[in-house]
Amino acid sequence: MSLVDTALTIVVAVSLAVAVSTLAGRLPVASPLVLIVFGIAGSYVPFIPDVELTPEIVLVGLLPPLLYAAAIRTPLVDFRANRRPIALLSIALVIVTTTVIGFLASALLDVPLAVGFALGAVVAPPDAVAATAVARRIGLPRRVVTILEGESLVNDATAIVLLRTSIAAIAGSVSLFEIGVEFLVSALGGVLIGVVVAFVVIQVRRRITDDLTDVSLSLLTPWLAYVTAEEIHWAGTDAHASGVLAVVVAGLLIGHTSPIIQSATSRLFERMNWATISFVLENTTFLLIGLQVQSIVADVGDSELSAGRVAVVSLVILAAVIGTRLVWVFPATYLPRLIPAVRRADPAPHWTVPLLIGWAGMRGVVTLAAVFLLPEDTPQREVLVMIAFVVTVGTLLLQGLTLPLLVRVLGVQGPDRHEDHLTEATVHQAAANAGLRYLDEEIAGTVSDDVLERLRTRAQDRANAIWERLGSAETPAAQYSRARAATLARERQELIRIRGEGTVDQSVLQRVLNALDVEESILDRLAEDESTVDREVDLRSTYDPAGACEHLREACEVPAPLTPTGCEECLRDGATWVHLRICMQCGHVGCCDSSEGKHATGHFEETGHPVMRSFEPGEAWRWCFVDEETG
Repeated sequence: MSLVDTALTIVVAVSLAVAVSTLAGRLPVASPLVLIVFGIAGSYVPFIPDVELTPEIVLVGLLPPLLYAAAIRTPLVDFRANRRPIALLSIALVIVTTTVIGFLASALLDVPLAVGFALGAVVAPPDAVAATAVARRIGLPRRVVTILEGESLVNDATAIVLLRTSIAAIAGSVSLFEIGVEFLVSALGGVLIGVVVAFVVIQVRRRITDDLTDVSLSLLTPWLAYVTAEEIHWAGTDAHASGVLAVVVAGLLIGHTSPIIQSATSRLFERMNWATISFVLENTTFLLIGLQVQSIVADVGDSELSAGRVAVVSLVILAAVIGTRLVWVFPATYLPRLIPAVRRADPAPHWTVPLLIGWAGMRGVVTLAAVFLLPEDTPQREVLVMIAFVVTVGTLLLQGLTLPLLVRVLGVQGPDRHEDHLTEATVHQAAANAGLRYLDEEIAGTVSDDVLERLRTRAQDRANAIWERLGSAETPAAQYSRARAATLARERQELIRIRGEGTVDQSVLQRVLNALDVEESILDRLAEDESTVDREVDLRSTYDPAGACEHLREACEVPAPLTPTGCEECLRDGATWVHLRICMQCGHVGCCDSSEGKHATGHFEETGHPVMRSFEPGEAWRWCFVDEETG
């Protein structure tokens, strides 16, 4: 294939992936499923070029950036908190699945056991992109998504180590000791290389002041970790560190330190770059999976096995892959909790949680890439490739299409948006209070009173804007965003007019336009956050007195309001309010801090009554002034 043909193929593949994913976004189906179906149909269209997914393309070109992009977004704290279920799925389950499928495939295909284990390692790891794409779209509980993401980040390394060991066994005898050594070298070496690469990159990025240079280093990091790990061998043997695991560990550590080592602009650039890379690679990958079907089916025609037998074996392996996971997740979930210390720290979840995790085992591009690592002389290689494809597409379509229905049938609820906004408001308030204390203790006296007041107002406004979103009316923050967006549009029109006249240096105009873009991007984010609030949810269902501070636990009964028609002071003075709060001790009704009078806070400062409750219809959240907690 010439350079022009290669470039044309890439352009066509990426263009189709972006176009189909855009169309899929308007359908009630996750885009990976639509892309695979479109790819299957496209594989039989003559003018669509043949694209072969080679192991090098996937394992070196696609997997490192995809895993790194997912790892830097995965909170290290959440990953560490769920390390037991993640390990039981990403390591133990992969080994169990490899063993079960190994014996089954060996018996059904009359191939050596090593070949069966190789197939088991190929089909064992679920795909990170597929599982989380479906999980996030249908609103699974946040912990379920975290476990699925964590599993998918680690299980590829386990499966690839088992596959390489099986391939070595196909070529000759491999002792159990050698298998253990290779597994330990791969796992421990991958973790060690990932830590070292993360440490070096973090130290370098701490000292980089140019944002573009910083982001460029971020783009190189996944390949730096992967290649370094893959090239380091143990004592002259074939055992080497896992590049996949090195990428994941480096991504988790660097993502965790990102708020410390990067500037705000650098973090913004990095998020945008990796979001774009992930979008293009993820969608192109699923399209390429579907485009393989025509060539895979053609190769199976050369097999000595009948088409019927290949189809039956493929479906049996598919059922075994799904069944093994479902059987495993329940004891893996509940048996560890027979230990009292584990049960106290992590109470057993409802049975619907392991069922959902068990059914969210969609396979993806790693399975198809791994099967092509099998040597050409592997017995029944073309059939093994076909089985891997059936398992990949079968799990994606069967489980991916039915998972939303299962969630609805089980009545599982995803993250509560109102509860998220309560938590967000609490965090913003804590940050604002810390900033205000710093202003009073360190800044006061070094700037004018006017500047100090502006700083106080800015800190308070940001926190107040979050509280406002919990109300039902259009908030002052929303009014400001709407009006400022319209003003910015008019300012941009004027700048474009001036640019057309050519009377001002273009670099100066570009700096002014960039300043408007930054401000408008902030307004767009605020508008997006506003649109995610579901104001129909009754927050009374989310209040848990047992998890609250002492003041919130004691203030559970709502007193009779002294002024049911509104804020007592505002009614007296003829003023207006934004939202209303009621004192849980005496029933005083006051206005929020976004209102001009701030009478609810003033009531606390005057009386010391610690807890207020929202007095807005359909809301029951509480705020403790003393401990700065919500409930």
